[in-house]
Amino acid sequence: MRLATWNVNSIRARVDRVVDYLVRDQIDVLAMQEIKCTPAQLPSAPFLEAGYEIAAHGLNQWNGVAIVSRVGLADVETQFAQQPAFGKGDQPAVVEARALGATCGGVRVWSLYVPNGRGVADPHYAYKLDFLASLREAAAAWALEPTALVGDFNVAPTAGDIWDESDPEATTHVTPAVRDALSGLADAGYQELSRRFLPADATYTFWDYKQLRFPRNEGMRIDFAWASAPLADRALDVRIVRDERKGTGASDHVPVVIDFAD
Repeated sequence: MRLATWNVNSIRARVDRVVDYLVRDQIDVLAMQEIKCTPAQLPSAPFLEAGYEIAAHGLNQWNGVAIVSRVGLADVETQFAQQPAFGKGDQPAVVEARALGATCGGVRVWSLYVPNGRGVADPHYAYKLDFLASLREAAAAWALEPTALVGDFNVAPTAGDIWDESDPEATTHVTPAVRDALSGLADAGYQELSRRFLPADATYTFWDYKQLRFPRNEGMRIDFAWASAPLADRALDVRIVRDERKGTGASDHVPVVIDFAD
């Protein structure tokens, strides 16, 4: 099975590009983040015509996650146990559309979009830490089954995962607390597969649109694939598809692709 994860940064703006990539690279399952639409708004026809089933979870024009699969799609869940809610000021707290689980080809796949954090003094940063802590607890219960936790984790785990740790746009991605929170997935029984197959400085997975970040290679490695032990044992290869950041209409993230033995 070939599994990919990709923060597409608005599926309505990039559906043709995404479907073209799926077909060209023979992707069996794609987990998407930041679809930025509700399920009713998602342009499903191109995926269906290409032979993919779709599950999506979105509440408005922000956030949103989806999974498309050509190897089956069942038992869909739109949040994990104890997933935290967020509300700021007078806003009511809402469990945002940041997690979607489905069983595809015998593998439990979770498409995850971890909160950005915005700033270390912002309530969104505490929310980010709560989200990662709750994910760790939920994931521990799934660790004995073939399970993939994939997506945009909004954490650069090491200094080698970001062009400059002092980048003011990434203050919430490099703190010791957030790095420790992400590493908790290893304690829960998961292995981050890109570390196993790619050198630490292989490439980034995100480059901001601003200030020529991509031509200057001023990016971050924040999109990952964590696998439970039964699934990690089947991993064959991991690729970061840097070329998908090029050209007209590109997302600011690129796909991370993992091949598993059947």
